[in-house]
Amino acid sequence: QFATRVVSCRAAELRPEGGGEPVRGFQVVLEDTILFPEGGGQPDDRGLIGDVPVLRVTRRGPEALHFVPTALEPGAEVLLSLDWERRFDHMQQHSGQHLITAIADQMFGFKTTSWELGRQRSLVELDTPSVGAEQVQALERSVNEKIRDRVPVTVRELAAGDPDIETVRGRGLPGDHAGPVRVVDIEGIDSNLCCGTHVSNLSDLQVIKLLGTEKGKKNKTNLIFLVGNRVLKSIEQSHSTEKALTSLLKNGPGEHVEAVRRLQSSVKLLQKNNLNLLRDIAVLIARDFKSKPAPRELFVLHRKEGDSEFMNIIANEIGTEETLLFLTVGDEKEAGLFLLAGPVEAVENLGPRVAELLGGKGAGKRGRFQGKAAKMSHRGEVQALLQEYLSHRSP
Repeated sequence: QFATRVVSCRAAELRPEGGGEPVRGFQVVLEDTILFPEGGGQPDDRGLIGDVPVLRVTRRGPEALHFVPTALEPGAEVLLSLDWERRFDHMQQHSGQHLITAIADQMFGFKTTSWELGRQRSLVELDTPSVGAEQVQALERSVNEKIRDRVPVTVRELAAGDPDIETVRGRGLPGDHAGPVRVVDIEGIDSNLCCGTHVSNLSDLQVIKLLGTEKGKKNKTNLIFLVGNRVLKSIEQSHSTEKALTSLLKNGPGEHVEAVRRLQSSVKLLQKNNLNLLRDIAVLIARDFKSKPAPRELFVLHRKEGDSEFMNIIANEIGTEETLLFLTVGDEKEAGLFLLAGPVEAVENLGPRVAELLGGKGAGKRGRFQGKAAKMSHRGEVQALLQEYLSHRSP
């Protein structure tokens, strides 16, 4: 917590991180703050001004802008409270990134070109087209050795013209930077220009887990990592998943993969048999219709189980030169598929209207119009439309 005073408060809008309509509120400037404004690859802090939540903290020159939903009186004394869990998480990830970056450079000459502190995982972008699995393992061993060595992490400030700045790693200063330059030192390992928040000793990182790599932009490689409490949360999630799979698969964790492979093989075989049965059923339905002496101008069928191939087999078996077919598959209360087949002129006239009645979309050619239907319960209206069409066409 930190006692300070409100300098200014003005109306503003905040665009949510996930998108959506802007939120109306106020931007507050305080005499000083303990809430970090987003920058340098690190997200901003959260907290309270009195009992008013701070929804975003950004930087404008030397000022931190606190976005709040409620107006605050300029000149008022306020107590600022920090969301420590969020802050400590960012400290762990950011100091972990400095350590990974320094050791990757020392061991393999891989330079870090950027980094990202994500909500679940973080990454460093390395200026190399690939990083081998053995290199990832060696890097992970080395950074965790440094954590166990309990190496101090300190912060110092240099004057803007200090020649020591040239010896410090960094990607340059922001264009609007003014005043002293902040340097974060990991004793004997790294010195880096940085505005972010950090632990005071590498032991506070607890552990670093490198999850692997993925292809980055412009011939670079992204190295994915977790630090500290995020590693513990990941293990907890994995253990919960493991317990659930053990219960479902009725075997131990070491047998899960093989059990899933067997299930996949069984499912593929069942799907194949099911398709063969559906084809046989389609042929039998068509032959049963053709064997009846009654007029064969219209054939209507709905089946919950089926697919486009099922409907097309029926259409092929019955023939569409003289018969108009309206076939649907799927749950009657949900979405499904439809097929209108028959004489070319009839299908061209009726296809778009059928799709409209079913609340769906479709396309057709050569006497067939098929697509997706959102309102399967409207099949009765389609059947009435088809019967009306046939009654006007018949002599």
